[in-house]
Amino acid sequence: MKTIFKNISILIVILIFMTSCVASVGVRPRHHKHVNVVKKVHHPRVAVYKNVKYYRNGGIWYIKKNRKYVTVAAPSGVRINALPRGYRKVIVRGATYYQYKGVYYKRSGRKYVVVKV
Repeated sequence: MKTIFKNISILIVILIFMTSCVASVGVRPRHHKHVNVVKKVHHPRVAVYKNVKYYRNGGIWYIKKNRKYVTVAAPSGVRINALPRGYRKVIVRGATYYQYKGVYYKRSGRKYVVVKV
């Protein structure tokens, strides 16, 4: 009888410690600011820059990682043939730029270059 009581009390003490440890551990969700992961990008335009393939659709830039597309900042210096629909023409310090969703483009011949302003 004493051994059963002793075993039950040890088990209760262990369970109390286990539940208190679990209760004190907090799990924080991993939220990255402005990072989005999608499985498919519909009709993306591909731009290769410094041996990295960038995909863009609707002014949003992606790179492919493990069969998924991860949003990234537009790489400065990459050249594209056409601006995304809905761009705005802006003048910054006397220079003309084209802006869409926080990305600035500058005309260079017949193409456009992503620049930091």
